[in-house]
Amino acid sequence: MLKIGAVLYGSGYVLLAFLEGDFVERLGWLSSTQLADAVSIGQFTPGPVFTTATFVGYLVAGVPGAVLATVAIFLPSFLLVGLLTRITDRIRSRAWSSALLDGVNAAALALMAGVALQLGRISLVDPLTWALTAGTLLALWRTKLNSAWLIAAGAAVGLVSVIATRLV
Repeated sequence: MLKIGAVLYGSGYVLLAFLEGDFVERLGWLSSTQLADAVSIGQFTPGPVFTTATFVGYLVAGVPGAVLATVAIFLPSFLLVGLLTRITDRIRSRAWSSALLDGVNAAALALMAGVALQLGRISLVDPLTWALTAGTLLALWRTKLNSAWLIAAGAAVGLVSVIATRLV
């Protein structure tokens, strides 16, 4: 998590690509489904998406793992902000470094798009999940409904679906 926190740039969604590479593919400590659950927990809880790291740490090593993962993922950013705050204006004012930062921003957006596609591939597994996604996108586009209500509605539909499946 310390390594990921030191090199992660952009949205917390970019975190998924790093976690997948290390924890799912290289180390085999998590399944893709567990990682998708961790991202969902990070989305559902208040605060930064980096709280996904806390959940991953918990899955891997319980409470001590959660604490260690949380500290490790946030520590580099706190250190870098403290060091770079004084020189940010000078970096942005130079043409070459400004272009570099613009390129990094574009790369982060592309990585977020890739992560969105990956989450869709993992999460959209049946007609119900596709219908929930379509309905949610339509509601987001057509209404000013708070997204917390959409999350609650999705959870309720999922719960009813599980209960109905078990009763059959």
